Amino acid sequence: MQKIKEIAKEVLNAILPITIIVAILQLVILKLPWSTFFQFFGGIVLVGIGLILFLLGTQLGLLPMGEYLGGALPKTGKAWLVIFFGFLLGFLVTVAEPNVRILARQVESVSPVLGQSTLILTIALGVAIFMALAMLRFLLGFPVSYLLVISFGLMIALAPFAPKSFFSIAFDAGGVTTGPLLVPFNLALGMGVASALGGKGREGFGLVAMAYVAPVLAVLLLGVILG
Repeated sequence: MQKIKEIAKEVLNAILPITIIVAILQLVILKLPWSTFFQFFGGIVLVGIGLILFLLGTQLGLLPMGEYLGGALPKTGKAWLVIFFGFLLGFLVTVAEPNVRILARQVESVSPVLGQSTLILTIALGVAIFMALAMLRFLLGFPVSYLLVISFGLMIALAPFAPKSFFSIAFDAGGVTTGPLLVPFNLALGMGVASALGGKGREGFGLVAMAYVAPVLAVLLLGVILG
């Protein structure tokens, strides 16, 4: 019960300011029909309840399971198994990431070329590959800066060849992918793997950074192929 109260307080602190600002704008500037404003207020209430349940579920189940999986995989002694499940979990968690689905839905509504399923699968595949590389980095212990320098170099190399619309979508994809589902699970998974390997790679996970550059590269590459 104490945990629920703490989460509810965090959510209230997060959504209350925007509710107050919108209410002030409604009274002073917007003057929209009150039915529209009450619809907004009802949506805020639903968002608050959803966030409380989501964060509670993350803390009770998602984070412990991610850390447990990360700790158990290296103990098998099979490097390919760690890399494979890093790839698989990266793909599945990205597909489930709500922010990615929102972006894909918005892009599909304005782009005749890029469909919702295509964008989601492209982003998920990019994140999956980089999660596999992250697991490889944990196993070998090389610095994350190597991967990031190469990744940003590829981004610079691909950018001139990708259509302008894909360029914008690519960086938006990087931002939304580091959302409330992917980041906690990936960090918990990385913590479990690093702990099982005796702390190797704990100089910095770099998982969030890699989760950002992965969709950027994937969408840019898709743009080059389709463009």
